[in-house]
Amino acid sequence: WIDTKRYPTPLSYGGVLKKYIFVVLFACSPLKKEKGFCSSASGIITASIFNNCVFCLQGYQGLVDGGDNICPATWESVSMMLQLGGTVIGSARCQDFRTREGRMKAACNLVKLGITNLCVIGGDGSLTGANQFRTEWSGLLGDLVKAGKITDTEAKKSSHLNIVGMVGSIDNDFCGTDMTIGTDSALHRIIEVVDAITTTAQSHQRTFILEVMGRHCGYLALVSALSCGADWVFIPEMPPDEDWEDHLCRRLADQRSRGSRLNVIIVAEGAMSRDGKPITSEQIKKLVTDRLGFDTRITVLGHVQRGGTPSAFDRILGSRMGVEAVMALLEATPQTPACVVSLSGNQAVRLPLMECVQVTKDVTTAMAEGRFEDAIKLRGKSFENNWNTYKLLAHINPPDSNINVAIVNVGAPCAGMNAAVRSAVRMGLIQGHTMLAVHDGFDGLAHGQIEPITWTSVTGWTGKGGSMLGTKRSLPGKILEEISENIAKFSIHALVIIGGFEAWSWFRPGRNTRRSDTHTCITTTKNTQIKQSAAGTKRRVFIIETMGGYCGYLATMAGLAAGADAAYIYEEKFGIRDLEVNVQHLVNKMKTTVKRGLILRNENSNANYTTDFIFNLYSEEGKGIFDCRKNVLGHMQQGGTPTPFDRNFGTKMGAKSVLWLTEKLRECYRHGRIFANTPDSACVLGMRKRALTFQPLSELKEDTDLEHRIPKTQWWLKIRPIMKILAKYDIKLDTSEHADMEHVIKKSPLGK
Repeated sequence: WIDTKRYPTPLSYGGVLKKYIFVVLFACSPLKKEKGFCSSASGIITASIFNNCVFCLQGYQGLVDGGDNICPATWESVSMMLQLGGTVIGSARCQDFRTREGRMKAACNLVKLGITNLCVIGGDGSLTGANQFRTEWSGLLGDLVKAGKITDTEAKKSSHLNIVGMVGSIDNDFCGTDMTIGTDSALHRIIEVVDAITTTAQSHQRTFILEVMGRHCGYLALVSALSCGADWVFIPEMPPDEDWEDHLCRRLADQRSRGSRLNVIIVAEGAMSRDGKPITSEQIKKLVTDRLGFDTRITVLGHVQRGGTPSAFDRILGSRMGVEAVMALLEATPQTPACVVSLSGNQAVRLPLMECVQVTKDVTTAMAEGRFEDAIKLRGKSFENNWNTYKLLAHINPPDSNINVAIVNVGAPCAGMNAAVRSAVRMGLIQGHTMLAVHDGFDGLAHGQIEPITWTSVTGWTGKGGSMLGTKRSLPGKILEEISENIAKFSIHALVIIGGFEAWSWFRPGRNTRRSDTHTCITTTKNTQIKQSAAGTKRRVFIIETMGGYCGYLATMAGLAAGADAAYIYEEKFGIRDLEVNVQHLVNKMKTTVKRGLILRNENSNANYTTDFIFNLYSEEGKGIFDCRKNVLGHMQQGGTPTPFDRNFGTKMGAKSVLWLTEKLRECYRHGRIFANTPDSACVLGMRKRALTFQPLSELKEDTDLEHRIPKTQWWLKIRPIMKILAKYDIKLDTSEHADMEHVIKKSPLGK
């Protein structure tokens, strides 16, 4: 499936292997605990693109031992792996690989099989070992030739080793990537526990201390704290000030005095004080109990964070990284440095492996030397933004302000709305503004359903689905006069609107820059359950209709995460010939050991080829070969609790929007009046490529298909071919836009 014009010359190893061959393995450092929660999607993608691919069972140990530990990976053998947690091919600590003798055995095994491409999925220790293996490769081959274990011809054919790494670690402790494979799934487990504990804690007015993993990195603790609105978080990168005990007790007592029945403290297992001493959960419990007399409980999550099925985010992340890893291997030359595939914003990028490893080590050095601000910056922009958002929301020092800011939800409800409202309200209060809640969307704004909203009013909102303020799809066209009157009546100086396309239609037609990731999660969860049902009943094809209006994002991402055979969307036109190809594809699939199928259809993908039509067509053409089942997911996609991603994303967007409004209001406030008459006085906040950006609504008209309420350019359309490749369609992958090697930007006040 690789473009033969770009890669015209297949390698040949003694007539045994006719195309590129490579090995994929999950590795873990001998000195570190296993980083076990990794979506197996990476291995699936890498295996699927090559005709000749092998797995190395049990990590580096299997590479050293050879034999049956290095086994072929077939299309069927990786089927149904998407929803499995951990690593199906195993991972193990390997002391042998730390020695040159052990690496010589591994090199001999690879040379005998003609393998010169190695994809390693692991942590920084594993990837460092892989780079050392590559660096020593020529010397290892020379020693093997001298020892008579390989011939000169074999050594010449395997003269260089290409290595690409993918980081699998729930701690997200590798610098250079916003997210490592497995982190989001671990966050799901943590948030599930927090949500369950919250009910008990509120009933009994308890303080809960949750200890999460993160011996050297506080990412899980930090994002969990943002996602559940914790009162305090302890992370190793930024120890608390020397008087933290007094500050913590004041914070907890203040929350109780405000009417809160719940206190949550998140502790990373590697938390420490400024003098390098550990801060333990027991120590914190004793402090809270002795000083405040609060009923306090400790919950240590332990390895439950590594368990369960991978989240939708992890499945898609692993899939995209796997594809990029394969492309990097194909493009590698003997001069190309070993690289690691990383995520920056929504872009897959390649970074030099050892540069990332060095920055990761620099974080540890900075922490050991007490340069904690440096440690935060070296973790990367995403970590730094999370930390800054937490600090802003954790401290209440409101200045004087006479600004009134109203918050309204508009359009269909979606998970993450309440998290955005909560952070916007608290950030506004921190800035000294009067915050006003508007109930029931534009209708409430027109009918005067407006009231002050306080700090405690939004307590616990991050974990709630839907819209606590209420929302409607109604547009403001016929009630603009009433809305204007109430804006004047309540002296509203700024308006934060959280919602879909309807939110921007009041000002100027624009596009919905942000769609809730929870929809994808719920869709994927249902698709996984349906797919598992199909696995129990052979020769069955499920046809699923997803929401999304004319936007095929949900169908595409859910299809990629669930391993669908096809996803019909409005943006990619299809006809009867395409349907015929898809049916024939399923007919051929039923001849293999994978006797099941999954088809997704976006609700407005085609007015004539409806879900019923496609169901009837597949049922008729599949008679005697497979039977069909149909499922319309409907509004259950809008339900459920928000994912960690939505909670964190909504929290940061809410805070960022109010900070932007505050800055703009100060710029245009003159003589007791606000003059908001510039184009950038009405902006939409969303993620564009790698950053959260504000774009004037006046500029969005050119980018928007107003009739169908979708952007004219959709970044995710470029990854749709991945889904077809993984479903084993005979198509070519567009390689016209490939990721070039980038470099790690090291940020430090000292310039190090």
